[in-house]
Amino acid sequence: MFCRESSSSLQTVSVAKSLSSLFHKPSAFINPIHVGRRDKLPRRGRCKKVVTASLSNIEREGNVLKNNVKTVKVKGFITAQEEFRDGIAWSRPLDQLADLRGKSLLVELISAETDPRTGIEKDPVEDYAQRVWFEAPDEKYECEFDMPEDFGTIGAIRVQNQYHRQLFLKKMEIELPDGTVTFTCESWVASKTVDPAKRVFFSTKSYLPSETPEPLIQLRKKELETLKGNDREEDGEFTKFERVYDYDVYNDVGDPDNNPELARPVIGGPAHPYPRRCKTGRKPCKTDPATEQRYGGEFYVPRDEEFSIAKGTTFTGKAILAAIPSVFPQIESVLLDPQLPFPHFKAIQNLYEEGIELPKDAGLLPLLPRLIKAATEARDDILQFEAPILINRDRFSWLRDDEFARQTLAGLNPYCIELVKEWPMKSKLDPAIYGDPTSLITWEIVEKEVKGNMSVDEALKNKRLFVLDYHDLLLPYVNKVRELDNTNLYASRTLFYLSDDSTLRPVAIELTVPPNINKPQWKQVFTPGYDATSCWLWSLAKTHAISHDAGYHQLISHWLRTHCCMEPYIIAANRQLSAMHPIYRLLHPHFRYTMEINARARQSLVNAGGIIETCFWPGRYSLELSSDVYDKLWRFDMEGLPADLIKRGMAEEDENAKHGLRLTIPDYPFANDGLILWDAIKEWVTEYVNHYYPDAELIKSDEELQGWWSEVQNVGHGDKKDEPWWPVLETQDDLINIVTTIAWVASGHHAAVNFGQYGYGGYFPNRPTTTRIKMPTEEPTDEELEEFYESPEKVMLKTYPSQKQATLVMVTLDLLSTHSVDEEYIGEYPESSWADEPMINAAFERFKGRLQYLEGVIDERNVTLSLKNRAGAGVVKYELLKPTSEHGVTGMGVPYSISI
Repeated sequence: MFCRESSSSLQTVSVAKSLSSLFHKPSAFINPIHVGRRDKLPRRGRCKKVVTASLSNIEREGNVLKNNVKTVKVKGFITAQEEFRDGIAWSRPLDQLADLRGKSLLVELISAETDPRTGIEKDPVEDYAQRVWFEAPDEKYECEFDMPEDFGTIGAIRVQNQYHRQLFLKKMEIELPDGTVTFTCESWVASKTVDPAKRVFFSTKSYLPSETPEPLIQLRKKELETLKGNDREEDGEFTKFERVYDYDVYNDVGDPDNNPELARPVIGGPAHPYPRRCKTGRKPCKTDPATEQRYGGEFYVPRDEEFSIAKGTTFTGKAILAAIPSVFPQIESVLLDPQLPFPHFKAIQNLYEEGIELPKDAGLLPLLPRLIKAATEARDDILQFEAPILINRDRFSWLRDDEFARQTLAGLNPYCIELVKEWPMKSKLDPAIYGDPTSLITWEIVEKEVKGNMSVDEALKNKRLFVLDYHDLLLPYVNKVRELDNTNLYASRTLFYLSDDSTLRPVAIELTVPPNINKPQWKQVFTPGYDATSCWLWSLAKTHAISHDAGYHQLISHWLRTHCCMEPYIIAANRQLSAMHPIYRLLHPHFRYTMEINARARQSLVNAGGIIETCFWPGRYSLELSSDVYDKLWRFDMEGLPADLIKRGMAEEDENAKHGLRLTIPDYPFANDGLILWDAIKEWVTEYVNHYYPDAELIKSDEELQGWWSEVQNVGHGDKKDEPWWPVLETQDDLINIVTTIAWVASGHHAAVNFGQYGYGGYFPNRPTTTRIKMPTEEPTDEELEEFYESPEKVMLKTYPSQKQATLVMVTLDLLSTHSVDEEYIGEYPESSWADEPMINAAFERFKGRLQYLEGVIDERNVTLSLKNRAGAGVVKYELLKPTSEHGVTGMGVPYSISI
């Protein structure tokens, strides 16, 4: 997408020579000697050690007098990348003129020291940088400064882009007599034709606000004002080149101007509390002024939040998101009936063995290289799914109760299983509206499954009963979801019994329908069967219960708790924390690409009529449901792993136990691996925070840090600003816990619920995303009963998602489970500011070592047969928290950030 062939360099030379002869100037902007060479540059985060140098107290040669001041010649080299996009070709001749004049970039060096004679900042030194080398995607610029001998440490650089196109600055290296200073930029710089302001980049040395050198204080404050949008002269939609971080509600997922059926309520505010998203400034809809227009083009995010161009032509995060709206119409054109079920289970298996014929002119091969197989002779291409690891290892595991239970601890959604703490289980909803609150799962029912080994009191005391409880959450939605086409819903409770070998056994599923105008409450309990009829009813009840878990996973465990809740931390950090703030630099890797991926999700995934509404059981109520969960259940202080486990009764504090917690279920793969990762992150954050904040008073007096945390609570998560559980920020421990929680959510939490999506959901009967018909025992007609008794498999297939729904979800899960080639895994490489600080670099190396230890522990656990929830015949190994991975769909790897 972004790379050029090597001939591009020669074409550039040719054009330059033509322009050179026209203007009678030598073509000096490119050195032919360098054509064909590749500069081996480190990617962001791969940092070589550099010297923080100044020009004082050093013997020099070649000094000259300029205005009675001794100066020294200092060279600077900038590495950049051009933006390769359609529609910018017109600017290249003009830009080549800038190259010919030797004025591609204007660069200023800013001293971090004041003039001892005047007490004010020293005058900057400047030069124009000229392009001297180019091989796609990198290009290099050179400049030379006459720098005063007493200039001191270079604290910042300012750059003005003289081109008519934007440029991605990777880094600037300044060759001083006593070493090289490197400024890591990693940022887009707009053309001066649209933004004449000079961009400032600070050195890798981090400063608290109170410790900032005097000459850099105003630069620091001015940059934050720009990022807040205070420099904007007028309201309106943000443009591509702007770097403005601001807040808005989710009022852009509906599209009432296009279709009244696509109208949706505003999510965010008193009626539907929600985290805030990035403001785009789009105009209100004509039919509903509270809703923002969704007209063509990508939703705005600040330019530096977009996917990098370093991915070249490979399968990228941007291509993944572009594929979703591009692929679906092609699939729909083949599957004409949107409600058609699969005719038999062999038809499902054929998705992996034979595939679906798609038109060759659809152009999907570049978008879905893993799934589209080019037919050798036919005029069509084949959409043939890769068999997910679950059915590769054991084709029939999804049918078994033990696998159903195992996946609550080691599957895609390990965040919802919880300890039963009271008996009988009861609803907390108003019985006048929702009916009898007491569960029909009695101890007599449970006793039949546990063979009378203990009483209910003993089971509760010994912590043997666990539940997936979606009863109170779903019951208010059941009747209105049932009014939607082609869908059905129950409220559900699924009860499990803990065996002595640390495995769970499902013993009962309760399905409930609340009363409505015409009917009383309906509920029924299903248990594992021992005859044909009860076995089929149990399988159908499991299908409903698993679909509830699949929907909750996607909307809550994944979308809300990671993607959605992370965005306010990112917006507030960019508005309140300077780029030279140590906490900004600690958190920055955990923010990479999240705002971009969230914006694309609003376009294609969670929008009205998007993939979530089309293929998951909440339908048009999807974001309303996630708003309800945010309102009732989300708490920042419960988002860290230990707090989450304790809240669900899956662990209790024990200072003598490893990690300070004793797990209720000893073989809980997600928790066992996750606690090692959590501790590694916390130890790294602890060393980092204590280095920069040796005294708690420094935290209390840090106006940037306090401003950030205040804005997170009062604006970004403003619908919960008055909650009493928000952590205060006064001590090192406060800051450590806050930062560790955010880092964990961005890395371990997200990885655990994202990169196994295709592995577990790619065979959709294992995790159906919706159920379309009711249970055969719920007020059946004679025809429904006859069909169930004559052809229960047909009833099961009608219950599953349609062919269209299943296929669209499978494509989406494959895309979203993919690691990009430029993925940055946690602990893999240090940020440049960490590498340049010896104590921080040493702490990072220890962090890296702890993560390498975790890799080994996971490998060992996955071959320990006594750990039955992660090892055994045909069992999928639990690798979702292994820190590193190859690119592609691997079912492992923990990126720093929510990058897909």
